[in-house]
Amino acid sequence: TESIVSKRLKAAAREAGITKRIYPHLLRHSFATHLIEQGTDLKIVKELMGHNNIKTTEMYVHIADTFKSNIKSPLDDILEEDGL
Repeated sequence: TESIVSKRLKAAAREAGITKRIYPHLLRHSFATHLIEQGTDLKIVKELMGHNNIKTTEMYVHIADTFKSNIKSPLDDILEEDGL
C-alpha cells in the first residue's frame, strides 16, 4: 500500500542519513528529472509519466542547472579537434 511504501522510504532515508523530507512522489519526480538529464526526449518522458499533455511534463520536470551547463556546442567539438 501507499502507506507501507512511504514508511519504508522514510526508514531508508533515515538509515542513509538523509534529513530532507522524503515522500514517494519525489521518486517519480526524480525519475523524470534523471531521464531528462540523460537526454531522453521529452515526448518519451511524457508517455512514461502518463501525462496527456506535454505542458504537464514541462511544468513537472525541472531541468537541473548542472545539466544545462553540460550541454556542448558543436563548436566545442571543432575546437577540441583542432587542439584549441
